[in-house]
Amino acid sequence: MDRARPSSPPETSRFALWELGFRPFYLLASLFAAASVLLWTAQMSGWLVPYLPGPLWHGHEMLFGYTLAVVAGFLLTAVRNWTAQPTPTGVPLMALAGLWLAGRVLVLTPFVMAAAIVNAAFPLALAVAIGIPLVRSGNARNYFFLGLLALMAGLIAAVHVALLGIAELPPRRSLVLGLDVMLFIMAVMAGRVVPMFTNNGVPGAGASRHPLVEKFALGTVVALFFADLLPLQPGIVAGVALTAAIAHGARLVLWRGWRTLGSPLVWILHAAYAWIVIHLTLRTLASAGWLGESFAIHALTVGAIGGLTIGMMTRTARGHTGRPLRADGYETACYVMVLLAAVVRVFGAMAAPSLYLPSIQLSGLLWAAGFGLYAIRYWPILTRARADGRPG
Repeated sequence: MDRARPSSPPETSRFALWELGFRPFYLLASLFAAASVLLWTAQMSGWLVPYLPGPLWHGHEMLFGYTLAVVAGFLLTAVRNWTAQPTPTGVPLMALAGLWLAGRVLVLTPFVMAAAIVNAAFPLALAVAIGIPLVRSGNARNYFFLGLLALMAGLIAAVHVALLGIAELPPRRSLVLGLDVMLFIMAVMAGRVVPMFTNNGVPGAGASRHPLVEKFALGTVVALFFADLLPLQPGIVAGVALTAAIAHGARLVLWRGWRTLGSPLVWILHAAYAWIVIHLTLRTLASAGWLGESFAIHALTVGAIGGLTIGMMTRTARGHTGRPLRADGYETACYVMVLLAAVVRVFGAMAAPSLYLPSIQLSGLLWAAGFGLYAIRYWPILTRARADGRPG
């Protein structure tokens, strides 16, 4: 009698980079985050021939380059789950990633108009990529993402148009408005996933959402966008930012983050969201003229955006590659380095002006190390088939 042959383990060595949106975009984003900030830090220190023309372009690349890449990876993956409809894979996904990469290259060239067109085209192409499955499935709840991506495209175009001298627009204002839009996206998605991940990952945590707090917190971000758009008097902006800080602080308390300290995959999301409250508090002080605006901006970009993106890139990559939802020492090290980068960048020079350049240098090294470690650790995870043998 023949013995039954044991089943073969799932084949995980197959190249799978183009099978789902999070794979190429998380990898590209992490590599770009590490390299771009490392080069910018070297440029600021005088160790490198200028890599970017100035701080405005550094902000442009980190917001419209790095952050939009993470948003693209997340949305292309999430929309497939929300709608049960396909999102780009294979050649269409390669084309979308190529469009993003072309934008990063063109910014460094003299082809200014081409850079403007390609960079503005990326969020529009992403809107089409997720809009088709959203409309086919009638998923009206998430149509607002299409409007936000179109708005981001308009803001990118506004930055380039201003710098080309075609229109009299302050390019920095477009960047600030882009940060407000990204803050709204993060606030929406965090409200959906952080309480759920908290209760799923930490039994008995008791994270909750209060409908009035949720609506009010999101409303304050919208109000902040219009306060920056008009723009309103600094005193009014300070009042809006303070109200937003209180609302988002209340939201964070309801999520009970102090009960997640034993679960790095969860506490990183709470810690990152706390940086939104810090950002809004510092914006209040900056609008009142008591603090430099750069501190508030970097609380949002390094602390909140950096923390939430590294947290979501690890969690969603693990979940969608069939791996346990549990952070190991590598992930925890990534989280700690990114959060320390925020602490150093925001509070270093605040403590002593003489620490301004050293704080940029140390923060840049910590950020680059955190995202570089992610890229090394997740390269085989993002490029190979799922560990459980399932497609995706």
